[in-house]
Amino acid sequence: MTVDSIMSSGYCSLEEELEDCFFTAKTTFFRNVQSKRPSKNDCKPPEEPPRPPTLQEIKQKIESYNAREKDCLGMKLSEDGSYTGFIKVHLKLRRPVTVPAGIRPQSIYDAIKDVDPAATTDKRTSFYLPLDAVKQLHISSSTTVSEVIQGLLKKFMVVDNPQKFALFKRMHKDGQVLFQKLSIADCPLYLRLLAGPDTDVLSFVLKENETGEVEWDAFSIPELQNFLTILEKEEQDKVQQVQKKYNKFRQKLEEALRKSQGKPA
Repeated sequence: MTVDSIMSSGYCSLEEELEDCFFTAKTTFFRNVQSKRPSKNDCKPPEEPPRPPTLQEIKQKIESYNAREKDCLGMKLSEDGSYTGFIKVHLKLRRPVTVPAGIRPQSIYDAIKDVDPAATTDKRTSFYLPLDAVKQLHISSSTTVSEVIQGLLKKFMVVDNPQKFALFKRMHKDGQVLFQKLSIADCPLYLRLLAGPDTDVLSFVLKENETGEVEWDAFSIPELQNFLTILEKEEQDKVQQVQKKYNKFRQKLEEALRKSQGKPA
């Protein structure tokens, strides 16, 4: 996989999104149970796994895809039935990432020789990646979500555990934007082929892996200390906002009292 510049959880629309928390299949299940309890006799037959597409079907889909692709980023089919193409991943990370301290960006030589500059030092620092940055990946039909995440982290020299991140597919349906977390074994290029080249129909987003339970053991001591510093700053900002809000309320109330008593301001 080279870097240029099917599903495991439930859906969540942007209107329901609160602090970027995504409803998992478990929480969605319990919501449905409260509103409607299934009958004991209500038995559904197990769904059969989808039939894998034939070589001819893949060829037809690729031809249709390339006919609609306008940025010269079409897919190429090999004789063995595999194919390669491009996907774009939007980075939407709210937390800082950990990178080696004092390391130059990866050069062309490093990329060709598969040299990992992050392995040359034990010093670490944290910073925020640009919000909504977009990275283009050249991958194959067999490239998994796990490999996509690892490739993105390597591009930015991020040394955090890949399990801290998750790849979501973003879709538009009935005027809403829906996110769905992908399994690490899913193949994004196949999903891209099925959806077509239109990113309004389907796009990929890298976010923190919100599992509902934070695995603190996966974080290093400097990372945890950095999180505490960030939380303290956010707490101070929130306190100042609340104080400012109620100071305005107090001023308005005092002004209203003076007017009702006929006193000048």
